[in-house]
Amino acid sequence: MKRHLLAATLLITPLLLAGPARAANPAHVKQLLSTGQCFGCDLSGANLAEAHLIGADLREANLQGANLYRANLEGADLTGANLTGANLTAVFLTNASLNGADLDRANLTAAIINTADVSGASMENMTITDAKIYNTQIGVGGSYEQ
Repeated sequence: MKRHLLAATLLITPLLLAGPARAANPAHVKQLLSTGQCFGCDLSGANLAEAHLIGADLREANLQGANLYRANLEGADLTGANLTGANLTAVFLTNASLNGADLDRANLTAAIINTADVSGASMENMTITDAKIYNTQIGVGGSYEQ
């Protein structure tokens, strides 16, 4: 009996110590791709590579760790969205709102960003290598003088 209890404890302990796994809600992914409307959705870790999300409503959405490689987010509303650690490589972000969004550790390598509102956005440790950024207050180091 003691041996079974020990074996069960050894099997269960790693599961109890592991952090909560985050995964996109499949219904939310389907809703976004079919309607372009996903206010407050859980899209964490979702694979949205090359998705056409023109004008999408992603306000307050959780896109933490999502893959948005080469996604078209023209005119999308990402106000208050969590994009922490998201892959935004080669994303097209024109006339989009990222007001109050969390872009910490987001990868914007080779992104095209034009006239995006990033007011109040958190942008710590982003990768912007080879990104083309126009009329948007994203830069490397220092303060922005108006």
